[in-house]
Amino acid sequence: MTSGPHLHAVTPTDDNTTPSLRLSLKPQAAPTGFVDGVWWPRSRDLATELPPLLAALTDRLGPVNQVSYNLDTWDTAPRRLADDGQRVRLGGFHTMHPHGVDVVGLNGTRLVLLALPPNTDPGRARRTMESAEPADLGDDLAVQRWELDGGRVPRQG
Repeated sequence: MTSGPHLHAVTPTDDNTTPSLRLSLKPQAAPTGFVDGVWWPRSRDLATELPPLLAALTDRLGPVNQVSYNLDTWDTAPRRLADDGQRVRLGGFHTMHPHGVDVVGLNGTRLVLLALPPNTDPGRARRTMESAEPADLGDDLAVQRWELDGGRVPRQG
């Protein structure tokens, strides 16, 4: 694991306002799929990108204890990050999925996020993020899988 005690510089945005967090989470009760949401950070600097993400996830997880990520995908990150008075452990691993980020709360609740590369085409990123939102995602996926296996859903219209 390669980590460091320093922070990397962040590429400035086009304007002087703080950009909004690009995060889409599945509904809390949705048991489908392997990921719980999609996150589209603006840079590969975890020390800069994580604080707004962790603040947004506090409603679902409570205080965050640990974040795991792929070492090859992100810039060098500190081993710990102070987030609103709470110290969060950061763990980088070569064996994690390159676009996976695991966030674990103090109570042990875990969220697995698909982290889109910062340079992802905006249209593709929006479509990917929208796919995490519907409450009936499991039904949609079941229908898609059934259609791929030769079944047909009658179209109304």
